Amino acid sequence: MSERAAPFYCPYCGDEDLRPSEQGHGAWECAACNRAFQLKFLGLLARGLQHTDAGGDEI
Repeated sequence: MSERAAPFYCPYCGDEDLRPSEQGHGAWECAACNRAFQLKFLGLLARGLQHTDAGGDEI
């Protein structure tokens, strides 16, 4: 099994200067805006994504 993917940018400021946090698994720190955040996979949706004839996507 491969390692988990790292985020490419901060979800708050969009900067790419991210470092793993000491707070635990999935925790990251942004050096640009001085925020810490945590990523967590919740699971798969039961319905998934449904395509409409109009070209848009519905959930």
